[in-house]
Amino acid sequence: TGYYGDGLNAIIVFAACFLPDSSRTDYNYVMENLFLYVISTLELMVAEDYMIVYLNGATPRRRMPGLGWMKKCYQMIDRRLRKNLKSFIIVHPSWFIRTILAVTRPFISSKFSSKIQYVSTLAELREMIPMEYVHIPESIVK
Repeated sequence: TGYYGDGLNAIIVFAACFLPDSSRTDYNYVMENLFLYVISTLELMVAEDYMIVYLNGATPRRRMPGLGWMKKCYQMIDRRLRKNLKSFIIVHPSWFIRTILAVTRPFISSKFSSKIQYVSTLAELREMIPMEYVHIPESIVK
């Protein structure tokens, strides 16, 4: 997590490689609590505009969040947080992520769809946002 610009504009970094394996018996419970933690953290941190950087690199398919979980997250985020989200950057998008977003595009608002950006490399990400406060896990850098 970091900040950019003159105000307190948060950059939220979400590394999918650290998500739990979907084969866990308590997977739904863990993901539910993770979601509640993420939402409460966003509500505390986000005073103004913010962006989310979703690091998809080094993530096996079994650790990627499912479509249902992502939909629930989007629906439960309150209007203020949805409105203040300026961009949702997906770094190293897999064909799976691209396919899910292409399939769900008709069901999500065009405003939200326009905030999604794909970034293929960390160098490309550096051109978009200040990286001095953004921690990229070593496994993703490799």
